[in-house]
Amino acid sequence: MKSIYLSATILFTMLITLSYSQTSLPSFFSDSMVLQQQTEAVIWGTDKAKTKITVTGSWGKSNKVITDESGKWKIKLATPTAGGPYTVVISGSNTIILHDVLIGEVWLCSGQSNMEMTLKGNANQPIIGSNEFILQSNNPSIRVFHTPRNFSKTPLNNVNGHWKFASAASSGNFSAVAYFFAKKVNAVLGVPVGIIQTSWGASNVESWMDSATLASFKKVNIPENTTIKEANTTHTMLYNSMLHPYIGFTIKGMLWYQGESNRDRANEYQALFSLLIKSWRQQWDQGSFPFYFVQIAPHAGTGTISGALLREAQLKTMQAVENSGMAVTLDIGEKNMIHPAQKEQVGNRLAYWAFAKNYNIPGISFTGPVYKQIEKIANDSLIVAFDHADMGFTTFGKPLSDFEIAGEDKVFYPAKAIITQNRKACITIWSEQVKSPGSVRYAFKNWVEGSLFNTYGLPASSFRTDNW
Repeated sequence: MKSIYLSATILFTMLITLSYSQTSLPSFFSDSMVLQQQTEAVIWGTDKAKTKITVTGSWGKSNKVITDESGKWKIKLATPTAGGPYTVVISGSNTIILHDVLIGEVWLCSGQSNMEMTLKGNANQPIIGSNEFILQSNNPSIRVFHTPRNFSKTPLNNVNGHWKFASAASSGNFSAVAYFFAKKVNAVLGVPVGIIQTSWGASNVESWMDSATLASFKKVNIPENTTIKEANTTHTMLYNSMLHPYIGFTIKGMLWYQGESNRDRANEYQALFSLLIKSWRQQWDQGSFPFYFVQIAPHAGTGTISGALLREAQLKTMQAVENSGMAVTLDIGEKNMIHPAQKEQVGNRLAYWAFAKNYNIPGISFTGPVYKQIEKIANDSLIVAFDHADMGFTTFGKPLSDFEIAGEDKVFYPAKAIITQNRKACITIWSEQVKSPGSVRYAFKNWVEGSLFNTYGLPASSFRTDNW
């Protein structure tokens, strides 16, 4: 029995040695890739065990490492300020030369269908201005690595794909939100932008979490057999196949657009989403990197306030999780379409967070008004104060709508609202049906058309002051 065990061990070792018989890299370390500027960019691969690996960038930096017993290696390569193109040479059992490498800003973009939705749109679902954007998109400094849909019960180490630069021939297949974000960052900063796009429509948040992290919150359920129709809502499946391979790739930050598939469980979304962010940051080992996400847009959907409850969970996540930010889309939803056509605004609003918080661009607004407190109750009216409205509010000529107030009976009635003239960043709200009001809600329904903006044109999130 002992000899059989030893033979099996030797055979396993031989198989590993044969599989790592020469220098190889994951697909995303390839020609035309983008590396994060001014960092110790992490690069890894495989080779024969105990082999010296040398990685050299043509900008004048180099580093060496010895592969471990299994043939794996990982190295850090110092990168310069944005520029290129450069070459990167990996020397081991053989030599690999990566050409046309740019140094710039790298963001990983994930989520479900509104992140996956391409610049050319979906069937019978347009992106506003897509044809002109595609026509004008030629820009070798914007590059996207697209992750094909895949699922796995166990963590994978590679994906099928390659880097493409923006052009009329390729940009139509890029994530629209990711492209508009990259376009804005490239235009403002004048540096190359690399996007790693990994998303799957209708996926829930649990599918993007590793089993250990998810198990700390709920029982992990992975069926023995999973079909492609079930993969995007099966625990850990997308994490294993479409997120795990990238862990450690040096990035500036992450963008996330997901939530619709968790509307029916909004009560647990804040905890799950916060846990996802924490676990990804820990696994990347880059500290609390920026994590910016999109609040789901209004949509009729099912139920009365399921969408509002999910938006509330997202708002609370932004307020509780450090170095996070949320792009509000309360003004650009579509009542009967879950994929809003106005994706340029979404990409731009995500970029505003990055400009203000990470790229140190002063003087810009990065979020719409955020509820602060009920400041005063007078004459059966509520005076409500907001943050991020230093210059006040605007409704762009329309009346304020979708405010409701309630008294001690906890019954909400439609309310009238006006911008308070003698108090900074305040709204006065009242209803003839409510005496001595104590609670207020704004746009706390599935379908609404946002009416409250700061003077920079950014919309307020829906909110409520009760917990009923």
